[in-house]
Amino acid sequence: MSEKNKKSQQPQSPVDFVIREESCHYRHRIPLGFNRACKCPPTHINCLTAKDWLKSQLGVWQFTYEARDVRDKSIHPATFPISLSKKVIELFTHQGELILDPFVGSGTTLVAASDTNRNAVGFDLQEKYIDLCEQRLKHNSNLFNESRQISIQDDARDITAYLEPETVSLIWTSPPYANLLNRTRKNKSRRDRNNEQLGKVEQYSQDVRDLGTMEIEDYTQTMGNIFGSLLPMLRPKAHCVINVPDMWWENKRITIHVSLIQELRSRGYELRNIIIWDRTNIVNKIGIFGWPSNYITMGVTFEYLLDFWRPPIHEVVF
Repeated sequence: MSEKNKKSQQPQSPVDFVIREESCHYRHRIPLGFNRACKCPPTHINCLTAKDWLKSQLGVWQFTYEARDVRDKSIHPATFPISLSKKVIELFTHQGELILDPFVGSGTTLVAASDTNRNAVGFDLQEKYIDLCEQRLKHNSNLFNESRQISIQDDARDITAYLEPETVSLIWTSPPYANLLNRTRKNKSRRDRNNEQLGKVEQYSQDVRDLGTMEIEDYTQTMGNIFGSLLPMLRPKAHCVINVPDMWWENKRITIHVSLIQELRSRGYELRNIIIWDRTNIVNKIGIFGWPSNYITMGVTFEYLLDFWRPPIHEVVF
């Protein structure tokens, strides 16, 4: 292949680099930068100022939405604010480094990476979400940095085909929450009984590969398999942050976050921290669940940010 033809197949900008099955980059190594592009001293673990660093030390975080956020559940049933994604990215990486989102969904991670001058790659099974990622990046084109963001329509189980070992500085994602959304919504809050969510199934898809169709045991095992395969992609001491809630099922609390902690520990990850994402300022119409006969803390006003890392590789002394 001539140099001219090779060049014509290379992505020209972050707004047009989308990989689908017909792409020449499909399940091949992708050209993405992963080294620092900042002037921070070598010992600094991020680019934050002392003031911003201090704000990040609080164990409970709150965020607000902005105009660019996706909040319409008919577009995507479970999104998080750009401001949350930016805070995680800025806390755990430097400019120029590489971020991986195995379940990119609406593309918030990619938008936040563009805002903060980080390279990023996100994966999703559904074509409609890859289309959404592309649209959001087109409207968020940033001419003042050299980072690149890529959305790939493929299974998270096949990510290792795209990335070299020890090139990822952060895995950051909000995965499907087992079969939490894969059921008809019943409004038990004793208010607004006929609201817009009543009777709906808000699941991402009914694809058998979709983690959101799985019972908690199969879900946990599959998540372990996926993140186990991703561990070699992380640099030593690089972080993996997973946003998850718990859920109620047949009047029992299903502790998804506990299951994931146990599973990822068994796959070689070390749990470093648990941060509470306090959503009280963005949750609308909190109902009086359980009143007056059953005490229930529904957990709709907070979620967990599980912070793991790849443990440092210690030299073996003989």
